[in-house]
Amino acid sequence: MNQLAAWPDLTPCEAGCGTGRALRSARDEIVHFHSERDVDLHLTARAIQRLHYDFAESTAIRLVPGSRWVTVHLDCDADVDLLLSLVSVALKAHAHQGGPPHADRLPAAVCNFHRVTVLPRDEHGEG
Repeated sequence: MNQLAAWPDLTPCEAGCGTGRALRSARDEIVHFHSERDVDLHLTARAIQRLHYDFAESTAIRLVPGSRWVTVHLDCDADVDLLLSLVSVALKAHAHQGGPPHADRLPAAVCNFHRVTVLPRDEHGEG
């Protein structure tokens, strides 16, 4: 969160779902940090469609059908790098979606918190 909070397009805030801290752009909440390892990222429907197959190949990503939030489980440095890249995608997608703020999303409180179960990658919970 500290790395992302330094980005000029993101501002720290309380998560709209009521659990954890968040970062928002001028238009929308972009990322919720529910714990040190579990993060929900707000994408547009179009961005999720475009990246769907890539998400299916990642052990760090969890999708909930119908949600425009993607859960990223941070187990290693590569997962953090993935999150940083996806936040960049989210900022660009939200900036280019057009229309008034919040036009292409579910309410902020409908992130994936408590809707996704993340299992360890192996029996020891290590990546």
